[in-house]
Amino acid sequence: MAPQVVSYGKCFLCGGTFAKNTMTRHLKACVRKHETAQKGRPVRLFHLRVEGKYAPEYWLHLEIPASATLAALDDFLRAIWLECCDHMSAFTIKGADYERDTGAGHAMWTGFFGSPLPTESMSRKLYSVLSPGVVFVHEYDFGTTTTLTLKVVGERQGSVPEEKIRVLARNYAPAIPCALCDKQADWIYTFEFPPTPYCAAHAEEHEDWEEGFLPVVNSPRVGQCGYTGAGDKRLVFEEQAPAVQD
Repeated sequence: MAPQVVSYGKCFLCGGTFAKNTMTRHLKACVRKHETAQKGRPVRLFHLRVEGKYAPEYWLHLEIPASATLAALDDFLRAIWLECCDHMSAFTIKGADYERDTGAGHAMWTGFFGSPLPTESMSRKLYSVLSPGVVFVHEYDFGTTTTLTLKVVGERQGSVPEEKIRVLARNYAPAIPCALCDKQADWIYTFEFPPTPYCAAHAEEHEDWEEGFLPVVNSPRVGQCGYTGAGDKRLVFEEQAPAVQD
């Protein structure tokens, strides 16, 4: 049995490096230390942990007002990890589906790949469907689906984040070796299954270099559909873990 690889991430509050299984505990204390000056009355904030359901080495910790809508959370997940072709998406929470049809012609896939559950709008406020301890699912693209698992790991009263949704921490980019050498992969060859990672030099030597490759990015959607990474550069995080862990 292969040894389990520990996933590390960066706390964006203090800059520290912590293992995935200790980050939640660290953030509960670190958030209090780095609370910003209050602007108006404090509001109810949810602390969410997000990870790839089938790629748990990709993970985020977010802080979001409980009064935000599911649509706002969906927008953020698309922006930081998912958006490629304006696909449909849905949350599944406590046996109910909250679906978003972008109007981009993807609704036909619902009958083939969508949930059989009755669907509701993503206009619902988070506090009306979530509370601490609730685990729920997000799906983007009902054809080449990227599935995320989310959990409300805590709540507190505090200032509204300046960006409305604040990234507290996220995983360092996983080490993905080239299939032909030990160098870090830069590209994913998508014309075979499973997709094959290549360093830049070996990718450029491939016969399908002109059209068969997508960039390696720090997202559970890497190598899927036409995904090339976050469009907003402020949401790009491609750092790799420091060589020495404390």
